[in-house]
Amino acid sequence: MKYIALLRGINISGKNKISMDELRIELENLGYKEVITYLNSSNVIFQSNIDDKETIIKDICLMIKDNFYLEIPVYVITSLELEDILNNNPEWWGTDNKEIYDNIIFIIPPTKYDEVYNAIGKPKENIEKVEEYNNVIFWSYDLKNYRKSNWWSKTANTNISNKITIRTANTMRKVFDLCNK
Repeated sequence: MKYIALLRGINISGKNKISMDELRIELENLGYKEVITYLNSSNVIFQSNIDDKETIIKDICLMIKDNFYLEIPVYVITSLELEDILNNNPEWWGTDNKEIYDNIIFIIPPTKYDEVYNAIGKPKENIEKVEEYNNVIFWSYDLKNYRKSNWWSKTANTNISNKITIRTANTMRKVFDLCNK
């Protein structure tokens, strides 16, 4: 089965540095096949016969701790699950409007949408929009007014930040394309 692992907080502002080449090699050493990394922000695509995502998450977390001395949250999704998410995005999300920034917030289990929403609060009207689907959140905001948004600062600065990982619409579309090569 084809999987995508999203590692939270890697290679951001010089913190939690992991070489993508080294990460790919270590995942191959664990027995994962066709390992591809995309961008330097730890988007990893790989093949595995393991059917249990929890086992994969534990393997990756342990490998990162043992080899890179970091304890970071890892989110794992199948390519079929990502396809379903991308096929069920809201009408307003992922358009070509350059004035809007479109993200997907992946909620790291066992955390649920309500916990994230309650920690961050309502989106600011006319600046940002959120919609939940299958325990992920589509989130868009007006680029000119991002500092006025409620979610922009709170996704990084609340007690919820280690329970989510965020990717752009374009990144996840590219990751999905790479899954199908």
